[in-house]
Amino acid sequence: MTDRVDLATLTPPVALGALDGRYRRAVAPLTNHLSEAALNRARVHVEVEWLIHLTDEAVLPGAPRLSEDDKAYLRGVVATFGADEIAELAEIERETLHDVKAVEYFLKRRLDAAPDVLGEGTVLPRVHEIVHIFCTSEDINNLSYALTVKDAVTEVWLPAASGMVDEVADLAREHAGAAMLSRTHGQPATPTTLGKELAVLAHRLRRQLRRVTSAEYLGKINGATGTYGAHAVSVPGADWEAVARSFVQHLGLTWNPLTTQIESHDWQAELYADVARFNRVLHNLATDVWTYISLGYFRQRLSAQGSTGSSTMPHKVNPIRFENAEANLEISSALLDTLGSTLVTSRLQRDLTDSSTQRNIGTAFGHSLLAIDNVRRGLAGLDVDGDALARDLDGNWEVLGEAVQQAMRAASIAGATGMEDPYERLKDLTRGRRVDGPGMREFVAGLGLPGDVEARLLALEPGTYTGLAERLVRHLDA
Repeated sequence: MTDRVDLATLTPPVALGALDGRYRRAVAPLTNHLSEAALNRARVHVEVEWLIHLTDEAVLPGAPRLSEDDKAYLRGVVATFGADEIAELAEIERETLHDVKAVEYFLKRRLDAAPDVLGEGTVLPRVHEIVHIFCTSEDINNLSYALTVKDAVTEVWLPAASGMVDEVADLAREHAGAAMLSRTHGQPATPTTLGKELAVLAHRLRRQLRRVTSAEYLGKINGATGTYGAHAVSVPGADWEAVARSFVQHLGLTWNPLTTQIESHDWQAELYADVARFNRVLHNLATDVWTYISLGYFRQRLSAQGSTGSSTMPHKVNPIRFENAEANLEISSALLDTLGSTLVTSRLQRDLTDSSTQRNIGTAFGHSLLAIDNVRRGLAGLDVDGDALARDLDGNWEVLGEAVQQAMRAASIAGATGMEDPYERLKDLTRGRRVDGPGMREFVAGLGLPGDVEARLLALEPGTYTGLAERLVRHLDA
């Protein structure tokens, strides 16, 4: 068709990806850290702080010292970086065809404009040549990415992920004693409690969160090949390693003393592997909860789901939150895996693969954040169906076969006679057969067990055969 509206020309622009379109509400907080605009703001921040650092430390002979008003003005350029500045920077980049060079020119414009704000006494118009001095683009970029990723993780992703895990833990505590039939290999197995199974997942997720929380964010500022070559020739009297270390640490990052032109990105690969592992454990939670819903252990509240269940089958309430989470976790993990495997390799002293790859960091975290949001909304709409749990347990008395067999073994070891071949005897009773309560009790009564052992087993039901499951949930509070 040739008469269609050209969607690519519409204003405001039509989103190409789902994160910037359909799901923008859930991932919008990441825009403040992992968007192109946020990266450019971070670049301006790094350039400003480098200028201030060099002048504060009197690293460059003859360079003027900045007043507190000068420094406040420069930092204000970062603080007020918004729509107009984004547009201006884009205009400059259309001329430079280089994103970091555009930032340099942008900042120099602000130096020239400083007298309009600060008066003629400011020295800022005289420090043009300090802007970006001794820096290759990667000096600015690696620090900017480290800052933006760190803030995205600590201010957005971790709070959302931690909040979600706390909600899983709360659900585990609430249902710590809710007996539930286990399924190993999909078959009825030794009962557990719903709370204990949720606690396992919460415990696993928390372990990954501890790894993410302890992540290091590395940075460097050492020139074109990591040798401080231009630095040492131009200003040989400066201790350039100390200058670099103190600057990187001033930014709140960990100094990397040995790099090529690029910071090696190993910290990114480590972080992304941990986030991807968190994603995969969360995927496990989503599929397990989905299965419990299909078994009827959870009911979904219509008011909480807030959506049409099926376009043709009005009776259905589909577990769409958990299915959406699965899909987004898979996309996020695939991107994080690619980021991690690509970023640790750079040909010789520099190639540009990392530049294009890192532009997908926001997308990777966006899909993870979207999944976390869906899991939280899905969990908030669940109620446990105690009757369904009880029915399943009462229909599978054969799962007590394990308890009877092990009790027979323990009794034999303790000196009881007639306890031979316990596994085989229980196998003959239970394998491939349904055993009801009376049948199991009749079998136990005919074994000749010591009286106390027989009494324990005769009192046992599938719903009470949960071992220490309820108590184990307390480990969440350890």
